[in-house]
Amino acid sequence: MSDLSNLLLLLVLGAVVALWLRLSVARERAVREARRQCRQHGLQLLDETVGLRRLRLRRIDGRRRIERCYGFEVSIDGHDREPGRLWMVDDTLSSLSLPTIELLPHEEAAVRPLAPASNVVPLHPRTRTDHRLN
Repeated sequence: MSDLSNLLLLLVLGAVVALWLRLSVARERAVREARRQCRQHGLQLLDETVGLRRLRLRRIDGRRRIERCYGFEVSIDGHDREPGRLWMVDDTLSSLSLPTIELLPHEEAAVRPLAPASNVVPLHPRTRTDHRLN
């Protein structure tokens, strides 16, 4: 009986080590993907803070797959810390969430192109000259 329990304990320990190794390899892939996305979007990845936050089941092509959520912190201008998130299925990025930049009105005028490059028209609040209710 003792040999059987030792074998079972050894199998459980081996499964835990294999799971830990698999998750650490997946985390390294997530770190590379977070670096690539930050470089592409002009953000700075802070402190290699990529860590597993959540697991969920997702149906892809009729099969249930495990989707991993990794959280990390980025900086827009070097003086702030903003949260970011990426979802991965196996080795592929399935979703990404990065902070947005909110421009002040005087910065907005400097960034706005002279001719619109798309069919999106920016809306700005109207200033009222009279105080009547319409």
